[in-house]
Amino acid sequence: MPEPLNISTARVALVGDRSPSVRAHARIPGLLDALAQRDQVVLDAYWIPTQDAESADALTGFDAIWLVPGSPYRSEAGAIAAARTARDQGIPFLGTCGGFQHAVLEFARDVCGLSGVDHAENQPEAEDLLIVPLACSLVGHEGAVKVEAGSLAERVLGAERTVERYHCSYGPSPAYLDVLRAHGLRFSGVDEAGDVRMAELPDHPFFLATLFQPELAGDGTRPHPIIRALAAAAVDHAAKGSAPTPI
Repeated sequence: MPEPLNISTARVALVGDRSPSVRAHARIPGLLDALAQRDQVVLDAYWIPTQDAESADALTGFDAIWLVPGSPYRSEAGAIAAARTARDQGIPFLGTCGGFQHAVLEFARDVCGLSGVDHAENQPEAEDLLIVPLACSLVGHEGAVKVEAGSLAERVLGAERTVERYHCSYGPSPAYLDVLRAHGLRFSGVDEAGDVRMAELPDHPFFLATLFQPELAGDGTRPHPIIRALAAAAVDHAAKGSAPTPI
């Protein structure tokens, strides 16, 4: 008889407002299936609406938090709370598209002390905008990303250049990049014009955010290296027993 497969499992929170009209959301179940079949990694995934993520114990017991695309979120506070929980508690984190934007927003407010900054999609009339409309919308676009040598992003991707798909119209204001860097946020991927497309926290077990959507890579049958890396980090977190008792 063949030996049984060594299946690794971990609990992952998919924080976002699930909708059949969001292509990335429709892709995720297939990507999870592909992880199980190709990598023998089973992610026990739960969708957590952003409004529910506002609760202090909403993400208790998870081995990874994936702040998925689909902004504007129903609750900015919930999206911010998800990024904060992952950062504070050392839980593996991936933020994609809107998840990138809100992870940067959380860092600016809670780490850099920029409590008054806002997101233009959520507060278009605000005076102090950290997340602003892109000069050119990236909705439906594909573009090259240059990856910084020695970064988590490079280790995950295995390359210093990648071509990725977007569905995005907002990004970080260049006016705030230096203060974000000074407080420890590393911008590890830029486009051909030098505009930020990836961010990470070097002192965190796994904290990566991308303005592009790795969910849209290929035909959906092969998980993007970034998604595979999140899954591996989640399994490692589970194996160390660092997660609290599941809810």
